[in-house]
Amino acid sequence: MDFTFTEEQQAAVEAAKAVFADVAPDGVPSPALTPGAVAEDFDRPLWAKLAASDLLSLVLAEEHGGAGLDAVALCLVLREAARVLARVPLLEHCATAMAVQAHGSPELAAALLPGAGRGALVLTAAAHGRSGHDPAELAVTARREGAWWALDGVQTAVPWAQGADWIAVPAHTGEGDAVLALVPRTAEGLTLADQVSTSGERLAELALDGVRVPASHLIETPGAWERLHQLLATGTCALALGLGESVLTMTSQYTGKREQFGFPVATFQAVAVQAADRYIDLRAMEVTLWQAAWRLDAATGGAGGPLPSAGDVAVAKIWASEGVRRVVQTAQHLHGGFGADTDYPLHRYHAWAKQLELQLGPAAAHEEALGDLLAAHPLA
Repeated sequence: MDFTFTEEQQAAVEAAKAVFADVAPDGVPSPALTPGAVAEDFDRPLWAKLAASDLLSLVLAEEHGGAGLDAVALCLVLREAARVLARVPLLEHCATAMAVQAHGSPELAAALLPGAGRGALVLTAAAHGRSGHDPAELAVTARREGAWWALDGVQTAVPWAQGADWIAVPAHTGEGDAVLALVPRTAEGLTLADQVSTSGERLAELALDGVRVPASHLIETPGAWERLHQLLATGTCALALGLGESVLTMTSQYTGKREQFGFPVATFQAVAVQAADRYIDLRAMEVTLWQAAWRLDAATGGAGGPLPSAGDVAVAKIWASEGVRRVVQTAQHLHGGFGADTDYPLHRYHAWAKQLELQLGPAAAHEEALGDLLAAHPLA
C-alpha cells in the first residue's frame, strides 16, 4: 500500500506553508488577559491571502473554479493553519462548500460556490445544537410552507458567525429526517447573541424565529448533514494535530536550551520519556486522522468497511481530544513557570487545545458513539 500524498496534495501543503509563514500566533490580545473576545472579526488580510492562493477553492470542482481536491487535502491545509493558530473559518467554510457542492441544488451551488471559492462569501456551520451535547439537527425544526421552509429553534457556539455571509443550519422535519438549510446571516427572524470560546474567539448563539428559506436553499438529501458533521469533526482532528505538533516542537526547543545542574533538561530521562510519550500521541492522532479523512473520501466512491465512516471519525476524535490535551499539559509541565507567561505563546496554544478537545464533543461522547456503532455492526 502507498501512503504517500499525491503531488496535488503536497502542492496544497506548500502553498499553505507560504501563506501561513508570516502569521504570528500572538497577533491578537491574549485570551488570558481579555475579558471578552480577543477580536471582533477573523483575520481578513489572511483570508484574502488564502483566496489569492486558491486555497479557499481547493475542494471545489473545476466547474466552480476549484482544484477538485478532497478531504485529505483540506486536512493537510488545516494542519498547517493550526500550527500558527490561524484565525480564519477555513474548516467551516470549506466543509460547508463541500456539502453544497455534493448535495445542494444547482441554484444554490451557483449562488454560493463561485463566491466562496474567491473568498467573497464566507460560509460557516452550526453544529452544536442547543446545548452542545444533543444532536444539532434536533435543536431546530423545519416545516414546509409552500415553496418555502420555516425554521425555528436555537443553535449555540456557532464559529465565526458574525463575520459569515451564510450559515449552514441542520434541522429536523418532525418525521425523523435531518435536513440542512443555508441561511443568510441577515435573514429576517435570525438573531445572533455573542458568545466567547475557550480560545478567546467570538462565537454566536443563533435564534431562529420563523426564518424562511426557499426550497432551493434546503438540502434534503439523506446523509448530507451526517457527512458534513463528520467532515467538521475530522477537520477538528487535523487542527488538533497541527497545534500539537507545534507545541511539541516548542517544548523540544525550550528543553534543549534550558539548563539545570549544568545540563540541558532535555537530556534528563524523566523529561525525555514524557516528550517521547507525547510524540507517540501525535503519531496516533495522525494515523487515525488520515484513516478518517480517507474513509470520508472513499465513501463517496462506494468503498466500505466493517463499520460506517462515523466509526473512523469517532476513533480519530477520541485520539485528537485526549492526545492534544496530554500534549499541552506536558508542555506546560516541562516549561515550568515560563509556560504560563502571557508574553510567551504556549498559554494561547493551551487555550486553543482545550477548545479543540471539546469542540463537536469530547472523547467520552465519541467513545459512546463508537460503542453504539460496534453494537449495531458486530465485527465478524
